[in-house]
Amino acid sequence: MTDSTEISTDAKAKLAAVTLDELSIARLDSKIDHEREVAIYDLLEGNHFSVVGHEASGPYRLHLSIEEDKLIMALKADDETELTTHDVSLLPFRRLLRDYFLVLESYYKAVAEAQPAKIEAIDMGRRGLHDEGSRLLVERLAGDITLDFDTARRLFTLLAALHWKG
Repeated sequence: MTDSTEISTDAKAKLAAVTLDELSIARLDSKIDHEREVAIYDLLEGNHFSVVGHEASGPYRLHLSIEEDKLIMALKADDETELTTHDVSLLPFRRLLRDYFLVLESYYKAVAEAQPAKIEAIDMGRRGLHDEGSRLLVERLAGDITLDFDTARRLFTLLAALHWKG
């Protein structure tokens, strides 16, 4: 995992835009679309992100698509110059995402029943799964993309939002 102190403090080492491929990432309903928009907003509001070998090309534009159990990350410089495409296999994330959604379902049920102690316990489990997903994302991107843990958490949130069925 990359410590935030290892990330360039250069203002260019960040994502400036994130777009979703409308052909491979279906729009499902307004609630899910809203969750995706919030995840993108949070990611853009605070991130440290650079493309190995193209560090001077930031800030970056990220276009996400999904093809055959792979997250395709097409990266461009802010001037639209194509830099690289990185494929991330989603297979290692399947169990994690399934567990994450089960925990979220329990969380929402506990909130509806107003059970503070249960909410806190479930939220600790959710955070643990979120951290695990973030570490896995950092591992899968290592050598190609450098990001800090907070950025990995926000990117995992977006990955989860892309797979959420509502």
